[in-house]
Amino acid sequence: MSTTRTTTVTGTSGRARDAEGMGALAELLVTAATRAPSPHNTQPWRFEVRGNGIALRLDRSRLLGVADPEGREARLACGAALFNLRLEARARGIAAVTELLPDRSAPDLLGVVRLAGAHRPSGEERALASAIPRRHTNRRPFAEEQPPEPLRHALRRAAQLESGVLDFLEEPTRFADLARMIRSAEAAQRDDDAFMAELRRWTTGVASVSDGVPSRASGPPPLEEGLVAVRRYGPGHRPPRAYERVPLLGVVLTDEDDQRAQLVGGHAMQRVLLAATAAGLSTSFVSQPMEVGSVKRELDRLVGSRGYPQTVLRIGYGYPGLPTPRRAAREVTRGLPPVAEPG
Repeated sequence: MSTTRTTTVTGTSGRARDAEGMGALAELLVTAATRAPSPHNTQPWRFEVRGNGIALRLDRSRLLGVADPEGREARLACGAALFNLRLEARARGIAAVTELLPDRSAPDLLGVVRLAGAHRPSGEERALASAIPRRHTNRRPFAEEQPPEPLRHALRRAAQLESGVLDFLEEPTRFADLARMIRSAEAAQRDDDAFMAELRRWTTGVASVSDGVPSRASGPPPLEEGLVAVRRYGPGHRPPRAYERVPLLGVVLTDEDDQRAQLVGGHAMQRVLLAATAAGLSTSFVSQPMEVGSVKRELDRLVGSRGYPQTVLRIGYGYPGLPTPRRAAREVTRGLPPVAEPG
């Protein structure tokens, strides 16, 4: 997907790219965008090709009314999708700039990636773009060995490059506090009939579906309950396995906590996830504290002045897992030219 190819993008008057050519490029870029993670793999986005730009709108029909009623996690996912789109364009030799929330009268228009001119991709851009199709949430056990400090530093830098902060909960007291919050939120959600019903609606056992979390992508049940509760999807017919006792947990933070900051948090989160993938690491989400109001307030106090938490990541060395499915680019995009009939 990330093969470098310099492509000139001009205005329609230049005729350097006709509608068919732009459509083919847009389909490739949207395909990369849709590989972003989303809560329960809801894929809460719609795209639209606009001249030399690709817009992303929040799809409110795919919001989680119980787990994410305000759409925080959905906007985080859309920010990650915009990051993928911009990165894939740049890795293909196309200059790309993202404009967030470009129209105050259209709050669900979350961003537009504008393509203009040639770009010489860096080695880092190529490496991150090549990780887009390989990155997936790994819900399986990780090794007890944690990533060394040089890798942690690289992941912190990845967040900083997108105006975010990755705060590793390395001190024993802070880690213990966060682990307790995760267990508390997990217990609250498991006792919430509405949450569990919503979770079941997005958990599938059919391999051909294009959204939700199929049971094959879920991790096995834990052999014994560890310090950090792992969210379970599906009926859990696999035999139990031991999870790492002390996972490496990192909180993605932003300077503010409005809708724009949530999109920026999605940029930072996705760059961290791709950098981790490129370095041979596995990642998953520990979303429970973000989804229970009382626990979220505790998490706010735990990180203090460092910033506003947007998501919690689990990072480590894991055996390869299975990716969740995605809807095709043409299913989620307006403005693509029709597929030409064979002659």
